[in-house]
Amino acid sequence: KPIVFLFGPTASGKTDLAVQLVDKFPIEIISVDSVMVYKDCDIGSAKPDVNILKKYPHHLIDMVSPNEIFTVAEFCKFSKKIIKKIHNKDKLPLFVGGSMMYFKSLYEGIHNLPLRDEIYRKELKKINYNDRLYSLLNEIDPAYAAKLNKNDEVRIIRALEIHKNTGKTYSQILKENIKVPITDEYEVFQFGIIDKRSLIHERIKQRLDNIILMGLEDEAKKILEKYDMKDDHPIRKSVNYKQIFDFIEGKDDFDSFKNKALFATRQLAKKQDTWLRSWKMFTKIKINESTKLENNIKKALSLL
Repeated sequence: KPIVFLFGPTASGKTDLAVQLVDKFPIEIISVDSVMVYKDCDIGSAKPDVNILKKYPHHLIDMVSPNEIFTVAEFCKFSKKIIKKIHNKDKLPLFVGGSMMYFKSLYEGIHNLPLRDEIYRKELKKINYNDRLYSLLNEIDPAYAAKLNKNDEVRIIRALEIHKNTGKTYSQILKENIKVPITDEYEVFQFGIIDKRSLIHERIKQRLDNIILMGLEDEAKKILEKYDMKDDHPIRKSVNYKQIFDFIEGKDDFDSFKNKALFATRQLAKKQDTWLRSWKMFTKIKINESTKLENNIKKALSLL
């Protein structure tokens, strides 16, 4: 059965194209965005507004609290379940977004890892002092522990969690190298937006101006007040949020925040574009180019 990938640089109009397709075809949208997956991260992630989401529901948006961390493994496991549900309705799953690692992991497959164990995680966090967790990992899996910083709580806890739930060390699982690419199960139609860099840069600037006017600073303050995010949380490293948090915490003035956010978003777009140009198996389209996309969607639907 068919699935569709629609990827492209940030601010390239992916959501606009997706909702146009939903208006014309029996399609459901699955978000491929590592920040939109978090609740309350709306403005800074350029999440579709509530009216769009009400009319065009997106799977994998507002899935988890910023107190938690959503992993690539979770994205792949949830995605596979959602694909089956959409196919059972005789609809076409449309993956839309710019988190290229998510697309790559789903397409090529990843190691079969357990989902998060929140109860065990809380137990581990209670005893995380004086490098206690690192010592535990070093006893169980010294090879993987040697690759980590003693303060890398996120990866240490994940490795301990994997061992508890599988009986295997993370090093063992990586050596087994068992991956199931999505192409073993589905016909994948892939489309990537590639357009002039100057046009993408202008769209990025316009969007940054818009999200500042929409209240990015207030949203960021509420997130910092409401949630306990460690310094290595993905939200703290994501474009727009990293820069606005630094401004709120007095590390930058407003002009520096804006310039850094603009630069970081353009760098992100450049990385996404580089990834796209190295990814051979997709049909290139330009911003707002829907005809080529629609013709191929018809082909995909014929396989349902």
